[in-house]
Order: sequence, then C-alpha cells, then structure tokens
Amino acid sequence: MKVPAFIIVFAIFCFGIWMMGHAFEVEAFQAEYFLGGILVVSLAIGIPAHILGRTE
Repeated sequence: MKVPAFIIVFAIFCFGIWMMGHAFEVEAFQAEYFLGGILVVSLAIGIPAHILGRTE
C-alpha cells in the first residue's frame, strides 16, 4: 500500500476508535456513536482489503 493511502486509512481508523471512546461521554445517542465507530473502523479495514487491492 502506498504511504498516502496508509496515512488516510490510519486516520479513518483512529477516528473510529475515537468515536467508540467518545460514545461514553455524550449524553444522547450513545449507541449510535458506538455503532458509527464500529462501522468507521470496519470501513478503514475494508478499504485496503477491497478497494486498494493487492500489490505484488
């Protein structure tokens, strides 16, 4: 994977982890924040696996 793509995917991954942690601090929509964090982390894992493809 190229370095710029790695940086973008890593930033998306970190944002998803932050969302899951932030879900316990908000007063409303806690489940939605946590579920959104799970979906963002899944997206960050799926981007290199499916969109960027394999480099050999």
